Amino acid sequence: MEWPGRGPLLLVVILSLLLYPVLRSLALQLHAALTGSYVSGTHSIAFINCLNEQIAKDIARAIMDKKLAGYVNILPKSLALYFWKGELEESTEILLLVKTRTSKIGELSNYVRSIHPFEIPEIISLPIDQGNPLYFKWIEESVPRD
Repeated sequence: MEWPGRGPLLLVVILSLLLYPVLRSLALQLHAALTGSYVSGTHSIAFINCLNEQIAKDIARAIMDKKLAGYVNILPKSLALYFWKGELEESTEILLLVKTRTSKIGELSNYVRSIHPFEIPEIISLPIDQGNPLYFKWIEESVPRD
């Protein structure tokens, strides 16, 4: 049994499903632009571990020079426990907290891996759910779009 007009309906359903993520993102951006509200996940915070304060400063400055972040905190020494090559290790590390656009996380991660002295540096990011809209606007002004 054939249903007349089923082809166009099926096409509309498939296109709707495929375009939903793009249309949702555009709608959220338009809503944010009109209302001044924040779109959850637009910005992220990345955590990067460093061996010492000098390396932390060098990496932070390099990130800022490349405009990959709007703000970097350099946190004081912390104790770290981890397994490396099957052995439990203990060391002190400096932690960078890097605030940036979520769209820059890939580029940030690639760049840090290229300059970091660790064989496998810790580069972890989390999207920011909420915060001060004026702060996020300031980050956007500091970090160019892709």
